[in-house]
Amino acid sequence: MASLQELLAQKEALEREIERTQQQERAAAIEQVRTLIAQYGLSAADLALPGAPKAGGRPKAKAGTGRKVAAKYRDASTGETWSGRGLQPKWLKAAIATGKKLSDFAV
Repeated sequence: MASLQELLAQKEALEREIERTQQQERAAAIEQVRTLIAQYGLSAADLALPGAPKAGGRPKAKAGTGRKVAAKYRDASTGETWSGRGLQPKWLKAAIATGKKLSDFAV
């Protein structure tokens, strides 16, 4: 049975061999791609993948990302705001309960 030190040495040697093999295969793949690009006269635009950001452009925001919405209602005394989306904030509910109208807080 192999000792712990021998097993760790084997593991390290295997990891180095894996790294070396990955680098060699990557280099071979890059060379193959370069050959095909030259052979067919391809450009970077020809290689654009679907969904990939275009050169010089910003990637599109995904649906549901947290974009700020302009405030529709503001409490003049405290400066608190509400966009009109989601549940009404406590400050607005309390003000409406005292007899004020929602339109009183419109921005």
